[in-house]
Amino acid sequence: MNYIAERRQEEKERRRADILDAAEAVGASVGWDALTMDQVARKARLSRALLYVYFKDKPELMFGVCERGLIMLKQRFEEAVARNRLGLDQMVGIGRAYIAFCQEFPVYFDVIARCELLSPDLTNLQPNEQASLLGGQAIWRLMVAVLEIGVRDGSIRADVGEPKAVATVLWGFTHGILQLASTKARLLAADGLEARQLLDQAMLMSTRAIAARP
Repeated sequence: MNYIAERRQEEKERRRADILDAAEAVGASVGWDALTMDQVARKARLSRALLYVYFKDKPELMFGVCERGLIMLKQRFEEAVARNRLGLDQMVGIGRAYIAFCQEFPVYFDVIARCELLSPDLTNLQPNEQASLLGGQAIWRLMVAVLEIGVRDGSIRADVGEPKAVATVLWGFTHGILQLASTKARLLAADGLEARQLLDQAMLMSTRAIAARP
Protein backbone atom coordinates (compact mmCIF):
# COMPACT_ATOMS: atom_id res chain seq x y z
CA MET A 1 0.00 0.00 0.00
CA ASN A 2 1.49 3.36 -1.04
CA TYR A 3 1.56 6.51 1.08
CA ILE A 4 -1.59 8.07 -0.40
CA ALA A 5 -3.56 4.86 0.01
CA GLU A 6 -2.37 4.55 3.60
CA ARG A 7 -3.47 8.10 4.37
CA ARG A 8 -6.87 7.47 2.85
CA GLN A 9 -7.30 4.30 4.90
CA GLU A 10 -6.25 6.11 8.07
CA GLU A 11 -8.73 8.88 7.34
CA LYS A 12 -11.48 6.34 6.72
CA GLU A 13 -10.77 4.56 10.00
CA ARG A 14 -10.62 7.86 11.90
CA ARG A 15 -13.95 8.99 10.49
CA ARG A 16 -15.57 5.66 11.33
CA ALA A 17 -14.26 5.97 14.89
CA ASP A 18 -15.64 9.52 15.11
CA ILE A 19 -19.06 8.25 14.04
CA LEU A 20 -19.02 5.51 16.66
CA ASP A 21 -17.90 8.01 19.31
CA ALA A 22 -20.82 10.22 18.33
CA ALA A 23 -23.28 7.32 18.42
CA GLU A 24 -22.12 6.37 21.92
CA ALA A 25 -22.45 9.96 23.12
CA VAL A 26 -25.94 10.37 21.66
CA GLY A 27 -26.96 6.97 23.02
CA ALA A 28 -25.80 7.95 26.50
CA SER A 29 -27.76 11.19 26.26
CA VAL A 30 -31.11 10.13 24.80
CA GLY A 31 -31.04 6.32 24.83
CA TRP A 32 -30.71 4.00 21.86
CA ASP A 33 -34.42 3.93 21.05
CA ALA A 34 -34.55 7.71 20.65
CA LEU A 35 -31.22 7.95 18.80
CA THR A 36 -31.47 9.02 15.16
CA MET A 37 -28.96 9.01 12.33
CA ASP A 38 -29.40 12.79 12.01
CA GLN A 39 -28.37 13.26 15.64
CA VAL A 40 -25.28 11.11 15.13
CA ALA A 41 -24.32 12.99 11.96
CA ARG A 42 -24.61 16.34 13.75
CA LYS A 43 -22.63 15.08 16.73
CA ALA A 44 -19.88 13.75 14.45
CA ARG A 45 -19.98 16.97 12.38
CA LEU A 46 -20.56 15.05 9.19
CA SER A 47 -23.17 15.28 6.49
CA ARG A 48 -25.96 12.74 6.68
CA ALA A 49 -24.95 11.45 3.23
CA LEU A 50 -21.39 10.77 4.41
CA LEU A 51 -22.66 9.00 7.53
CA TYR A 52 -24.61 6.59 5.34
CA VAL A 53 -21.43 5.74 3.43
CA TYR A 54 -20.12 4.14 6.62
CA PHE A 55 -23.36 2.84 8.12
CA LYS A 56 -26.34 2.32 5.85
CA ASP A 57 -28.90 2.40 8.67
CA LYS A 58 -29.36 2.40 12.43
CA PRO A 59 -29.02 -1.41 12.82
CA GLU A 60 -25.67 -1.27 11.02
CA LEU A 61 -24.58 1.49 13.37
CA MET A 62 -25.72 -0.61 16.32
CA PHE A 63 -23.56 -3.52 15.20
CA GLY A 64 -20.61 -1.16 14.84
CA VAL A 65 -21.00 0.00 18.44
CA CYS A 66 -21.56 -3.60 19.54
CA GLU A 67 -18.29 -4.73 17.92
CA ARG A 68 -16.40 -1.99 19.72
CA GLY A 69 -18.00 -2.92 23.04
CA LEU A 70 -17.22 -6.61 22.60
CA ILE A 71 -13.57 -5.87 21.84
CA MET A 72 -13.31 -3.91 25.08
CA LEU A 73 -15.19 -6.61 27.00
CA LYS A 74 -12.85 -9.32 25.72
CA GLN A 75 -9.87 -7.26 26.87
CA ARG A 76 -11.40 -7.01 30.34
CA PHE A 77 -11.94 -10.77 30.38
CA GLU A 78 -8.36 -11.44 29.29
CA GLU A 79 -7.08 -9.19 32.06
CA ALA A 80 -9.21 -11.07 34.59
CA VAL A 81 -7.81 -14.38 33.35
CA ALA A 82 -4.23 -13.11 33.53
CA ARG A 83 -4.67 -12.06 37.16
CA ASN A 84 -5.62 -15.57 38.31
CA ARG A 85 -3.95 -18.97 38.15
CA LEU A 86 -6.78 -21.47 38.62
CA GLY A 87 -9.54 -21.89 36.09
CA LEU A 88 -12.30 -21.38 38.67
CA ASP A 89 -10.79 -18.09 39.81
CA GLN A 90 -10.38 -17.03 36.20
CA MET A 91 -14.06 -17.71 35.52
CA VAL A 92 -15.12 -15.83 38.65
CA GLY A 93 -12.90 -12.97 37.50
CA ILE A 94 -14.66 -12.99 34.13
CA GLY A 95 -18.03 -12.75 35.85
CA ARG A 96 -16.90 -9.85 38.02
CA ALA A 97 -15.39 -8.13 34.98
CA TYR A 98 -18.70 -8.40 33.14
CA ILE A 99 -20.57 -6.83 36.05
CA ALA A 100 -18.06 -3.97 36.22
CA PHE A 101 -18.24 -3.48 32.44
CA CYS A 102 -22.03 -3.23 32.53
CA GLN A 103 -21.91 -0.61 35.25
CA GLU A 104 -19.08 1.39 33.68
CA PHE A 105 -20.31 1.27 30.08
CA PRO A 106 -24.13 1.11 30.10
CA VAL A 107 -24.40 2.13 26.44
CA TYR A 108 -22.22 -0.77 25.35
CA PHE A 109 -24.15 -3.18 27.53
CA ASP A 110 -27.48 -1.93 26.16
CA VAL A 111 -26.34 -2.32 22.56
CA ILE A 112 -24.82 -5.76 23.19
CA ALA A 113 -28.09 -6.83 24.81
CA ARG A 114 -30.05 -5.63 21.78
CA CYS A 115 -27.78 -7.50 19.39
CA GLU A 116 -28.10 -10.64 21.53
CA LEU A 117 -31.84 -10.65 20.83
CA LEU A 118 -31.35 -10.83 17.06
CA SER A 119 -31.12 -14.05 15.06
CA PRO A 120 -28.63 -13.32 12.26
CA ASP A 121 -29.00 -14.75 8.79
CA LEU A 122 -25.63 -16.49 8.56
CA THR A 123 -25.94 -16.72 4.77
CA ASN A 124 -26.25 -12.96 4.36
CA LEU A 125 -24.28 -11.18 7.07
CA GLN A 126 -23.46 -7.50 6.62
CA PRO A 127 -19.85 -6.50 7.46
CA ASN A 128 -20.63 -4.80 10.79
CA GLU A 129 -23.00 -7.59 11.77
CA GLN A 130 -20.35 -10.20 10.96
CA ALA A 131 -17.70 -8.32 12.95
CA SER A 132 -20.03 -8.15 15.93
CA LEU A 133 -20.79 -11.86 15.67
CA LEU A 134 -17.09 -12.71 15.52
CA GLY A 135 -16.45 -10.55 18.57
CA GLY A 136 -19.05 -12.48 20.55
CA GLN A 137 -17.63 -15.80 19.41
CA ALA A 138 -14.14 -14.76 20.53
CA ILE A 139 -15.45 -14.09 24.04
CA TRP A 140 -17.30 -17.41 24.06
CA ARG A 141 -14.17 -19.30 23.00
CA LEU A 142 -12.22 -17.62 25.80
CA MET A 143 -14.79 -18.80 28.34
CA VAL A 144 -14.70 -22.33 26.94
CA ALA A 145 -10.90 -22.36 27.24
CA VAL A 146 -11.06 -21.19 30.87
CA LEU A 147 -13.55 -23.93 31.74
CA GLU A 148 -11.24 -26.54 30.19
CA ILE A 149 -8.31 -25.12 32.17
CA GLY A 150 -10.34 -25.38 35.37
CA VAL A 151 -11.28 -28.99 34.74
CA ARG A 152 -7.63 -29.86 34.09
CA ASP A 153 -6.30 -28.10 37.19
CA GLY A 154 -9.05 -29.57 39.38
CA SER A 155 -10.69 -26.29 40.43
CA ILE A 156 -13.76 -26.89 38.26
CA ARG A 157 -15.69 -30.11 38.67
CA ALA A 158 -14.91 -32.79 36.10
CA ASP A 159 -18.60 -33.55 35.57
CA VAL A 160 -19.54 -29.93 34.95
CA GLY A 161 -20.68 -30.81 31.43
CA GLU A 162 -19.71 -29.94 27.88
CA PRO A 163 -17.60 -26.75 28.16
CA LYS A 164 -19.29 -25.15 25.14
CA ALA A 165 -22.72 -25.66 26.68
CA VAL A 166 -21.58 -24.53 30.14
CA ALA A 167 -19.98 -21.37 28.73
CA THR A 168 -23.21 -20.54 26.91
CA VAL A 169 -25.31 -21.10 30.04
CA LEU A 170 -22.98 -19.00 32.22
CA TRP A 171 -23.04 -16.17 29.69
CA GLY A 172 -26.83 -16.29 29.43
CA PHE A 173 -27.29 -16.46 33.19
CA THR A 174 -24.96 -13.55 33.94
CA HIS A 175 -26.28 -11.48 31.04
CA GLY A 176 -29.87 -12.00 32.16
CA ILE A 177 -29.16 -11.07 35.77
CA LEU A 178 -27.33 -7.94 34.64
CA GLN A 179 -30.31 -6.93 32.52
CA LEU A 180 -32.65 -7.53 35.44
CA ALA A 181 -30.47 -5.54 37.83
CA SER A 182 -30.14 -2.61 35.42
CA THR A 183 -33.77 -2.36 34.26
CA LYS A 184 -35.73 -3.44 37.35
CA ALA A 185 -33.85 -1.61 40.09
CA ARG A 186 -36.96 0.19 41.36
CA LEU A 187 -39.07 -2.95 41.46
CA LEU A 188 -36.29 -4.78 43.26
CA ALA A 189 -36.01 -1.96 45.80
CA ALA A 190 -39.75 -2.15 46.45
CA ASP A 191 -39.22 -5.79 47.46
CA GLY A 192 -36.29 -4.87 49.69
CA LEU A 193 -33.61 -6.01 47.24
CA GLU A 194 -30.63 -4.12 45.90
CA ALA A 195 -29.07 -4.71 42.50
CA ARG A 196 -25.70 -5.38 44.14
CA GLN A 197 -27.26 -8.06 46.32
CA LEU A 198 -28.78 -9.73 43.27
CA LEU A 199 -25.47 -9.71 41.41
CA ASP A 200 -23.56 -11.10 44.38
CA GLN A 201 -26.12 -13.88 44.74
CA ALA A 202 -25.81 -14.73 41.05
CA MET A 203 -22.03 -14.94 41.31
CA LEU A 204 -22.29 -17.16 44.39
CA MET A 205 -24.74 -19.56 42.73
CA SER A 206 -22.83 -19.81 39.46
CA THR A 207 -19.53 -20.37 41.29
CA ARG A 208 -20.98 -23.12 43.46
CA ALA A 209 -22.47 -24.76 40.37
CA ILE A 210 -19.10 -25.28 38.66
CA ALA A 211 -16.63 -25.46 41.58
CA ALA A 212 -15.00 -28.81 42.30
CA ARG A 213 -16.08 -30.35 45.57
CA PRO A 214 -13.45 -30.98 48.27
